[in-house]
Amino acid sequence: QVQLVESGGGLVHPGGSLTLSCAASGSIFSINAMGWYRQAPGKQRELVAAITSGGSTNYAESGKGRFTISRDNAKNTVYLQINSLAPEDTAVYYCNAVVQSERLRGIFSEYWGQGSQVTVSS
Repeated sequence: QVQLVESGGGLVHPGGSLTLSCAASGSIFSINAMGWYRQAPGKQRELVAAITSGGSTNYAESGKGRFTISRDNAKNTVYLQINSLAPEDTAVYYCNAVVQSERLRGIFSEYWGQGSQVTVSS
């Protein structure tokens, strides 16, 4: 079983910063990629940023310059640093990972965390 646990969300003021963390645990052989998605009230879930095990990154256009994704492969942990937060960044942020399990090597499965609320308000 593989689980993703997010942390670091909360209430922040406009212009502030925060860092989200997501740790993957369980029967993991390797993680091909990890990323962050978000879903605001009344909107569809959207990609924020993603990073592969080799360090290649993808960012949503809205996040370029403000969002930074990084990972610690040894700890199976991914981070998302968000700067210059604005009210439109308010959403539930979900961690995502593509994982190859110990028992099913060669097969990759997608997992999701439970979500972490980020609220930007004065």
